[in-house]
Amino acid sequence: MSISPELDAFDRAILAILQKDNATPQRAIGEAVNLSAPAVQRRIKRMEETGIIRANVALVDPAKVGHPITIFVEVEVESERAELIDAAKRGFAAVPEVQQCYYVTGEADFILVVTVATMADYEALTRRLFFENNNVKRFRTFVAMDRVKVGLEVPVG
Repeated sequence: MSISPELDAFDRAILAILQKDNATPQRAIGEAVNLSAPAVQRRIKRMEETGIIRANVALVDPAKVGHPITIFVEVEVESERAELIDAAKRGFAAVPEVQQCYYVTGEADFILVVTVATMADYEALTRRLFFENNNVKRFRTFVAMDRVKVGLEVPVG
């Protein structure tokens, strides 16, 4: 893993713009932060190469592509042996319906964010992920009633 370079005020301003709309033309970014478009391009390239910018993706509305239900799941495992935790991480990460997976402290061992089309789909997913997994001790489900704020924007100021 490479060491991230120090971010100056220009880098932080560029990141703030890109996190809101990564399709913003480099010329427009340059005008907003008082840099030339080539300077903006070099800075973005460096931040991509060093892993500060991990990906350029489209944020898709799950409801508009047939996955209107968002569910949060607390998962508690039987054993916290390293190889079993690693297996759980790999298993959860491999499931397309699992949008996010966090290994956490506290009563639960994992918090998952899941999106599904129907509750029947979620029930089928629980059978595959939890009931058929001997290391899952218990899980608790929280169904989102409304997506009040959703995003992955990181404060850079």
